[in-house]
Amino acid sequence: MLANNNLKIAMAMKTETRAQSDYGTFVEQVSNGQVQRVTIQPNNRIEYQLKPAFGAKRYYTQATAPSAEVSMLLRKHQVSFTDLASNATAASLIGLLLSAGALAGAAWFAKSSGPGGMRGIMGTGKSKARTYNPSGSRARAKEKAIVTFADVAGVDEAKQELKEVVDFLKDGEKYRKIGAKMPKGVLLVGPPGTGKTLLAKAVAGEAGVPFLNVAASEFVEMYVGVGASRVRDLFNRAKKQAPCIVFIDELDAIGKSRGNGMAGGGNDEREQTLNQLLTEMDGFDGNAGVILIAATNRPEILDPALKRPGRFDRQVLVDRPDRSGRLQILQVHSKKVLMGEDVD
Repeated sequence: MLANNNLKIAMAMKTETRAQSDYGTFVEQVSNGQVQRVTIQPNNRIEYQLKPAFGAKRYYTQATAPSAEVSMLLRKHQVSFTDLASNATAASLIGLLLSAGALAGAAWFAKSSGPGGMRGIMGTGKSKARTYNPSGSRARAKEKAIVTFADVAGVDEAKQELKEVVDFLKDGEKYRKIGAKMPKGVLLVGPPGTGKTLLAKAVAGEAGVPFLNVAASEFVEMYVGVGASRVRDLFNRAKKQAPCIVFIDELDAIGKSRGNGMAGGGNDEREQTLNQLLTEMDGFDGNAGVILIAATNRPEILDPALKRPGRFDRQVLVDRPDRSGRLQILQVHSKKVLMGEDVD
């Protein structure tokens, strides 16, 4: 029974209506100090309550004056009020400003994208390749920053095969005189952690040329066309720094065989990136001094177009080291470690 009574009281309070009053009467009541609190609603509606000494009655009226003028009247007679009309106007202005800012940002993004691909905010279409220059002033000042074949152990066969690449980068004219051409792409194949990236960096260090290092997964983003744009940017950077080495790690991230994607083009972005890579490899001359080296531990899933002659037509196995190779690795890592004379 008590719960029902409370519910009835709550419903009565909710459905309580205010008596209508004339605006002139409202102004007179304010001037006479009869009004306790006022709420200025949008559309010039005024809701107010009288002081307890005058019955604490609630009224509403329609103002014939601007809300700013009503506010001045209330401040003059020190009446507590809430101006919801001004708050609503401010919120509307803020909403309009935010909408205008969003439209301006979208227009700027579209303009900066340009016809050459999505080059939006913060260089979306730019390659994320990191440059390592062993011939730079910073490397010369700090010789230990240069990686050479002496820093790579346990892969003697792979180093022997890559010495031809180093020799070409050092003296390419010798090969051109006899009409020889270097392979455009060298694919390093082997299990994870066998030193493929370090070996590629050592080639650059031995030849003294810039080394552009990028992971294949960094080409592909959620935006269609970004991967292809980053591939173009990478090769443009390489041509400007030739002779140099471009190293793409985990090539299988973009080099998987085409035609195995989801129905409806679920892998369109990856395939567009791969197509652009194939196009760029066809477009530059191996004698220009740009050598493309890539690494993967899953060569069996690569697209056949990547491994055909004129692209990654040379594969170098970087396998797990044998016993003597592991001893060489320990010797490399122990050069900077102070050991006792009795250490085996």
